[in-house]
Amino acid sequence: MKKVDSDLFGICPFVTSQKVLQGKWAILVLHELSEGTKRFNELERAIKITHASLSSQLKYLEREGIVSRTVYPEVPPRVEYSLTAIGRQFRPVLASIEAWGNSYIEYLHANR
Repeated sequence: MKKVDSDLFGICPFVTSQKVLQGKWAILVLHELSEGTKRFNELERAIKITHASLSSQLKYLEREGIVSRTVYPEVPPRVEYSLTAIGRQFRPVLASIEAWGNSYIEYLHANR
């Protein structure tokens, strides 16, 4: 098998997608944000993720242009996260992952 080189980022759609979606929590974060804008604590509770892991994943997705972070000048500061335009284009992929996941769960139940 040919080794997939990281030089293919930005060229090969599979390598590019895999790089952007790296991280244990990326798809779950995107799923939560696909339902609408959320605050940090809402995401933390919904995903049951540590503060450090969520912070790291959100920073990465923000750097990649998938997630937008909005800070409101209030005391205490309010920060909200949402999908960017390119992030919202991932919604049909999430729906496909959900459909496949449900089919696979049915398969597991039938074959175990």
